[in-house]
Amino acid sequence: MGFVEESKRPLTVAPFECAWGEELRFGEPGRGCVAFEASAQNDVTLVFRQQPGSQHYHYKMDSSRHYTVILGSHRNKRLRIEVDGSTVVDVAALGLCCSFSFQAYWISIYDGLISIGRGRHPNSYLLFQWLDPDPNPNVQYVGLSSWDKHVGYRNISILPSAPQNSILWSQMEHAYVHSEQRLCSGKRGTRDDSDSDQRLLADFLESWDFSDAIFVVGTERKVVPAHRVVLCASGDFPFEVVDGATIELPSVPYPVLHSLLEYIYTGSTQIAEWLLSSLLELSSHFKVEPLVKCCKEVIVSLEADKKFSASGKLLTLSSSGFQDRKIGSSPFKSPVNSQKIGQFLANGKYSDINIYVNGHGLVTKGHKLILSLWSMPLAKMFTNGMKESSASDVFFEDVPPEAFFLLLQFMYHGELKVDTQDITSVLVQLLLLSDQFAITVLQFECCKQIMECLSEDTVCSVLQAVSSIPSCKLLEEVCKRNFATHFDYCTTACTDFVLLDEATFKDILQHRDMTVTSEERVLDAILTWCMGTCETFYWTSVDKLLRTSTPEQLFGKRLSAVGTLLPFVRFPLMQLPMLKRMERSNLANRIQAFRQLVAEAIEFSHAGQWTSTSYECERFQHRRSSYKELQYISDGDSNGVIYYAGTSFGKHQWMNPVLAKNITVVASSPNSRHTDPKALVSKTYQGTCVAGPCIEDGKKLSWWMVDIGQDHQVCFWDLLAPQLACLLIQDIQ
Repeated sequence: MGFVEESKRPLTVAPFECAWGEELRFGEPGRGCVAFEASAQNDVTLVFRQQPGSQHYHYKMDSSRHYTVILGSHRNKRLRIEVDGSTVVDVAALGLCCSFSFQAYWISIYDGLISIGRGRHPNSYLLFQWLDPDPNPNVQYVGLSSWDKHVGYRNISILPSAPQNSILWSQMEHAYVHSEQRLCSGKRGTRDDSDSDQRLLADFLESWDFSDAIFVVGTERKVVPAHRVVLCASGDFPFEVVDGATIELPSVPYPVLHSLLEYIYTGSTQIAEWLLSSLLELSSHFKVEPLVKCCKEVIVSLEADKKFSASGKLLTLSSSGFQDRKIGSSPFKSPVNSQKIGQFLANGKYSDINIYVNGHGLVTKGHKLILSLWSMPLAKMFTNGMKESSASDVFFEDVPPEAFFLLLQFMYHGELKVDTQDITSVLVQLLLLSDQFAITVLQFECCKQIMECLSEDTVCSVLQAVSSIPSCKLLEEVCKRNFATHFDYCTTACTDFVLLDEATFKDILQHRDMTVTSEERVLDAILTWCMGTCETFYWTSVDKLLRTSTPEQLFGKRLSAVGTLLPFVRFPLMQLPMLKRMERSNLANRIQAFRQLVAEAIEFSHAGQWTSTSYECERFQHRRSSYKELQYISDGDSNGVIYYAGTSFGKHQWMNPVLAKNITVVASSPNSRHTDPKALVSKTYQGTCVAGPCIEDGKKLSWWMVDIGQDHQVCFWDLLAPQLACLLIQDIQ
C-alpha cells in the first residue's frame, strides 16, 4: 500500500491491518513525532519499529523490537503502551476516540520518552508520558493500525521531536545532583561554564562574586561571604539592624555556619552528629524553617532509635526537592522562597544594579546574581572585567522594553505571564531575547505558547524570527505546515510572506501538506515573492509589466529564484485554455523556465490517459485542496455529503437537510408516502421508500436526483480504491 499520495489524503485502515510508507519515517532514529487526526470507535493504534511492515502486519505477531501505542483500548476506556508485545502502561482514559468527528493527536518519541497528547501541535495538551528504562534507539517507521473496527486517519505529519518540559526537569535535576556530588566530594572549584547554559546557585556558595554580606564566625573570626538576596529569601537575617552587611557569630563554629549556607544554596548538607543541635539552634535563630524542621525530624528519629550520640558521624540533611515546579526551570530550591525573590524585583531591595533600556530610561533595579543564574552571557558580562563588572548602571540597546521586562519577570518569578492582545508579537520578541541571552528554558516556553496561539495572520512574522534560531526547528516546522495548509490566505491577506528568505519559502512550496484552490494561486505567490514588493501581483499583471520592462528590472536580485521556484507550480493541473494563454504570454517569451514548464504541461494535457512513466514526479500529481474532506469509514457513519448538508455544511447540529432546505431531492415518480424525499435523506433506512419508473426517450427509467445547491460542488478521489475513497465538498460562494 503506497503512501506517497495517501499521506496527503484521508486514509481508512480496515480491521487488523496496518498502513506503512516511506513518508511515515522519522528523520532521526529513536527521535520523532507523528501528528495526525483520527476517527474511530476505539483502538486508534500506532506502531513504531525499525523497518516498515506489510499491509497485513499486526503488532501482536511481531517478534522484533517495537513500541505500540493504543488510544481508546478496551472499548474506548483505556490508554495502553506496549513494548515488544508486552503491556507496560495500561491507564484509564475514557473517551479518547470519537467516531463522529476527527480528533487531533500527537505522539512523540525522544530517546525512549514516549509522550502522548491531543491537539495539532506537539507539546500541547499532554495526556501521558512514559520513559522506557531500556530505550529502543532504532525505531523510525510509523505504522497506522486498527483492531476490530475501521479507523480513519488524515492530516498525518512527521515532525522532529523536541524535549518536553519534563525532560528539561530531568536535565535540571541531573545538573543539581551533579553539582551536589561535586560539592560533597570537595570539588568546589570554579565550574566550566561550557558544560551548561545555566549556572547553579550552588556555584555561588561562599563565593565573593556578587557578594554583599559577610559572616564573621568563631574565635578565629573567619570571614565567610554571602548574598543578602539569597539569605533574606530563605529566612530572617537582620541586615537592617546590624551594622552594614556584617553578621558577627563569635560562638558559632565555622562547620555549623557552612552547613547552614550549604543547605540554603544547594538544598542539602552534611553535618557531624555532635553539631546537629548547634545547627538547629542557628537555623532557628535565622528562621530558616525548612532546615529547622529537617533537624528536628532527624533528632526525633535518632532519639526513637536510641542512636543519638555526640559522635562525629556525618548526617545528611536534604530539602524535599525543587520548589514551585511551574515550568521546571527555576534555579531556586527550597529553602529559598521564590515568591520573595519576585518581591525583590518589585521593591528593588538589596539590588546592586540599575537596568536601563535606551530610549525608556530606568526599567528596574536588579541583582547581578539572579541575572547570572539564568543567563551565561550576562554572567560573563558581570565577571569578565568589562565595565559592567564594576558599574552600578547597565544599559541595553535595541531591546523591546515590554519583552525585556517580561524576560526579567521570568527570571525572578520562574513563570511566563503575557497579558496583552498582541500576544504573538510579544512572544516572538521575547523568544529572540531568550536566544540572545541563552535562556534555553524560556525559549522552549515561548515556542510552546506561540504554537498554542499561532494563526494564519501571525505565521509569517513568527517564521521570519525563528528561521534564524537553531533551537526552534520544531516551531519552524509547525509554522511552515500552518502556512502551507493555509497557503491561499497567507499569500493574499497580506504580503508579509515576501520578507521570508528563499530557503523558507521554498520549503513551504514543496511541503507535503500544501493546500491550494488552484495552481494559479501558487504562480501568483511565487511571482509576488520574486518581485519583493508590498503589493500582490497576479501573473497577468506581471505579464503586462514585461511589455515595458525586462525580467532583470522587475525581479532584481531575486531573478535567479524565479527559475528555482517556478517548478513548484504544477502547471499540468491547469486547464488547457489557460495553458494556451500562458504559452502566448510575455512571461513565456522572456523567461525560459516558464516557457519550458508550460510546454511540458500542454504536452501532458494532450497525452491524456496515455501518459508515460516520465510524468510520475510530484509536478503531475494532485495536491490537497481546500475542500472539506468527507472520508468514508463505514455504512451509516456521519461522514457523508447528506449528513454534512444536514448540518448546514458544518454550522450546527444535524437536522433533515430537506426540511432545512439545504438540498433538493427529486424522484422519477411524484412524491407520495412511498416516494418521500425526507425519508431518503433521513438517518433511518426505510425499505419502502422507492422511486417509481417513468418513460424517458422511450425507455422505462427509475431515478433519484440530489441537488446540493449552486453554492457547492463535489469532487471524488480514489474511485478505483474503495478503501481509500474520499469525497471533497467546497463552498464556492
